[in-house]
Amino acid sequence: MRFDPTRRSLLAAAFALAAGAPALAQNYPSKPIKMVVPFAAGGGTDVLARVLAEKLSASMGQPVVIDNKPGAAGIIGTDAVAKAAPDGYTITLSLSNALLTNQFLYEKLPYNPERDLTLVYQVAMGPLVLVTHPSVPAKTGPELLKYVAANKSKLAYGSYGLGAYPHLAGAHMSATQNADMNHAAYKGEAPMIQDLIGGQIQMAYASALQAKPQIEAGKLNAIGVTGERRLSTLPNVPTLAEQGLKDDTYRLTGWLAVAVPAKTPVPIVKRLADEIRKATQQPDVQQKVAAMGFELKDSSPEAFAAAYKKERPAWERLIKETGVKLD
Repeated sequence: MRFDPTRRSLLAAAFALAAGAPALAQNYPSKPIKMVVPFAAGGGTDVLARVLAEKLSASMGQPVVIDNKPGAAGIIGTDAVAKAAPDGYTITLSLSNALLTNQFLYEKLPYNPERDLTLVYQVAMGPLVLVTHPSVPAKTGPELLKYVAANKSKLAYGSYGLGAYPHLAGAHMSATQNADMNHAAYKGEAPMIQDLIGGQIQMAYASALQAKPQIEAGKLNAIGVTGERRLSTLPNVPTLAEQGLKDDTYRLTGWLAVAVPAKTPVPIVKRLADEIRKATQQPDVQQKVAAMGFELKDSSPEAFAAAYKKERPAWERLIKETGVKLD
């Protein structure tokens, strides 16, 4: 057999990489980790990121620093992570719109989530509360549908980003009721809520973290919750589905998850996933997350990939049905 030095070099490199994998994970991290949140400070994603960052900093022995990069429906921050070095020192805690649905919405998305990112851990599901300004007389889901249909072109709904669930669900409601509602997109959830309280918009889907204090203060009315189950933090607010809104759109929920640049070494991905899982199993984290209205997931890179694959067609179908398309 003829000696092939190139082949031997490649094999040697492969064996060296495999042998060094445990050490790679063991030595990681050796410097601070940047967790990019592609939304404004103060919203549900940002608060959850800070809860996780505190625990990860303690368990991994290095600071986990939050870097808010809001704007363009999560595109700016997510793109920054997609283009970062795949070494585990730049990660993102983001929403399903930035990690999944943007690819169906934007013709010129600067990153491809399925090619440029590696899924690490699906941290929590994010059922939302449909809330309205007190000037809206409707108290239930069916009443709200009748109201928007009777007030064509007079109402506006908000979202914390183009293509996020609140945008798509609002567009769905507008289309199915022939309501021609106006859409107001904000750079984050906190400014959206402030405009809703001020009456600049009439309705929005919001996290329990942002909505509950305003509901309790009488500044907003709770119409219903998305998903299949009531929120433990708002047990008296029924789901939209149990009120008779049976469309799949009202049963979908967004999610919050961690991802890293593609080609990040598997041992580092696994280490991150293990540390996140350990953090979410701590009672104080579980209490804080429940109070925020999120439902923690017991995840892993493999479980997240499977869930992503299963959900992908439903979101793609919703976007096609609503006709939402962005530049």
